[in-house]
Amino acid sequence: MKFPRFRRPVSELINWMWERVTWRGIIFPGDRRARRFGAFGDGSLIGFPTGTIYGEKYMHVGSNTIFADHVTLSVGMIPGQEMVSDPVLSIGDDCVIGRGNAIVSHFRIDIGDGVYTGMNVYITDQNHTYDDIDTPIGRQHPVDEPVRIGSGSWIGSGAIILPGADIGEHVVVAANSVVRGTIPANSVVAGVPAKVVRQHDGEAWSRP
Repeated sequence: MKFPRFRRPVSELINWMWERVTWRGIIFPGDRRARRFGAFGDGSLIGFPTGTIYGEKYMHVGSNTIFADHVTLSVGMIPGQEMVSDPVLSIGDDCVIGRGNAIVSHFRIDIGDGVYTGMNVYITDQNHTYDDIDTPIGRQHPVDEPVRIGSGSWIGSGAIILPGADIGEHVVVAANSVVRGTIPANSVVAGVPAKVVRQHDGEAWSRP
């Protein structure tokens, strides 16, 4: 399909403007938005456009951690909610949080150093109960369980990390896996629910 000649300069102008808006919208240390965080380390940044971000004063971000665009970071149910612990969300140094991730915290989520995530990963420490079959599930009282992701781990695209997940150091979570419970260090997990498919004992890989 051919486009009229006059549209190309318009397209180039729009892309030129968007590149500059995207750059200007990045959150860097010392920016007004960064100062809302409980801690926001040197060399860290959050890409633009962001997803929903609120509850920043309960978030601690280490140094040289990069968030891609469209990342949601939230603490609590609504902006301004006072929390019982601080920090609620802690993300270490040298992490890379992929595009479209959502990290939804209410009680405690700890992400170690050097953790990388693919696109569209969902991490939460809260889920609704299902005690009353006559009440909509979304209105039933939620339950919080802390989440930990050990340093050096890789979380594949589309993975879901559920409340109570305790992921050891240097773990690979395969794309689209659903993780709950304890995952041993130096392992590869996959599936729904995720199970160990490979593990390193310090000398060699083995399969269960």
